[in-house]
Amino acid sequence: MSRLLSSALLACACATGLAAQGPARVTANEIDAHIRFLSSDLLEGRAPATRGGRLAAEYIAAQLRAYGVQPGVNGSYFQQVPIDVVGADPSTIRVAATGKATATLRYPDDVVLWSGSAAESSAANAEVVFVGYGAAAPEYRWDDFKGVDVKGKILMVLVNDPPAPASESTLFGGRAMTYYGRWTYKFEEAERRGAAGMLIVHTTEAAGYPWHTVVGSWAKEQRLLPRGASAPAPLAFRGWITDSAATSLLRQAGLDLAQLRQRAATRGFRPVPTGITLGVGFRSRVEHLQSENVVGMLPGGDPALRDEYVAYSAHWDHLGIGPKDARGDSIYNGALDNASGVADVLGIAHASALSPRPKRSQLFVFVTGEESGLLGSEWFAQHSPVPVRNLVANLNMDGGNLLGRVKDLRVLGDTKSTLGPSLAAFIAPMGMRITPDSHPERGAFYRSDHFSFARAGVPSVSVGAGTDFEGRPAGWGEAQDEDYTAHHYHQPSDEYRADFDLAGAAQLAQLVMDFGTQLANAPTLPTWNADAEFRAAREAQRPAR
Repeated sequence: MSRLLSSALLACACATGLAAQGPARVTANEIDAHIRFLSSDLLEGRAPATRGGRLAAEYIAAQLRAYGVQPGVNGSYFQQVPIDVVGADPSTIRVAATGKATATLRYPDDVVLWSGSAAESSAANAEVVFVGYGAAAPEYRWDDFKGVDVKGKILMVLVNDPPAPASESTLFGGRAMTYYGRWTYKFEEAERRGAAGMLIVHTTEAAGYPWHTVVGSWAKEQRLLPRGASAPAPLAFRGWITDSAATSLLRQAGLDLAQLRQRAATRGFRPVPTGITLGVGFRSRVEHLQSENVVGMLPGGDPALRDEYVAYSAHWDHLGIGPKDARGDSIYNGALDNASGVADVLGIAHASALSPRPKRSQLFVFVTGEESGLLGSEWFAQHSPVPVRNLVANLNMDGGNLLGRVKDLRVLGDTKSTLGPSLAAFIAPMGMRITPDSHPERGAFYRSDHFSFARAGVPSVSVGAGTDFEGRPAGWGEAQDEDYTAHHYHQPSDEYRADFDLAGAAQLAQLVMDFGTQLANAPTLPTWNADAEFRAAREAQRPAR
């Protein structure tokens, strides 16, 4: 079925390519066609290692072939990504507190849990230790653990970074989240210290999204990369707990969560044993499957520079089929997140294939598993088909623009490398500007695929529309963002609508393409700023030119 559909799509795309006339521009009609297909119910939410996910990957590869974009992985468009699919059986989940507190926590009303590895059964019975923000950051002279042995304990931790006091405005990035605030770091640190499990206390303000987003994202099958031989022992479980459930549990033990938060905001904080024993157990269905990144390449025109690459990226996956919403819809279509970004990068690939070749080569990387923790981009960065040191820049698109033309861009990572100032200078003659992130505390820089490239040392940004929309009153764009986060982010309602204004999508894609072309022709390479945490990785891998 997949091959037949791929062939049909290829024929359709070829006809479109042959009919293309005039200058190589990204068009709103093409973006519309891609979004319609990728976010249709037929693809069942595009979860990795599912039929719908495979259809999405085949569709993308068919378009690249039709455009004349070369395969990017040893003669293939597909880079295989091994993925362990682990689904906790809700009927088996038991979370009970004894000791200084007696309670049975409800799933998913009070807690959401999943396995820390591809284990068919998960169990822990241990004391809960409150560890503040769970950060060990010597560069900030901060250590929430203070040498306390938490091996075998269940850790309760606050989401986000410790707040920066007025006297230390740059502590943990000030208002902006650092990697220490991300849930991924907190689980990694717990594993390094041998903990049995971890519960992150959720608040909408600190997490940047409501509890129903936690449920939609985690109360379902999880996808993990296989653990390497050198990885520490996995947590028996990972999880979130509501603020109200955590408050109630700690109150029984004579502890006040509000007071603990205040203590956790100071360098003198020490871990707090709660006297609460938490028994956690559940069974999981485990499958060892494969998904795929889709990679295309256009060779550069300069023999001396064609072995260097500008990489455009977007994730094709979404959440698949999950809990039903109030309308009874269980398909998480992901129209904005991220069918729109894929559509933009496909448009860039098409227009680039019809344009004169820049000096450096161009990679078009459509990754899997972003919603499961940046799995596909992490795998790509670790197993790049070209040397990572030859990737001169990554321009990521996670969420296009479905609301119309804008006067500004939102660029994640614009303050970390020369890419930010270069892009600002590029768009200034158009009367456009880069608007600072209005919610840096949400840590958006660490939540999309450019971060995997950045960790590998590649100067990277994620480029999206700002909030200053042409023909709209002040504040309209911010209101749309907040409404999407509150009601549609990681929900079935993120679906295609006929009233999308895709003039802004074409504008955004064209800007990214033109800026990428400038980078591919530039006499100098992008570089990290002196204080960027990724600079050392870049300096270690790039030979002198």
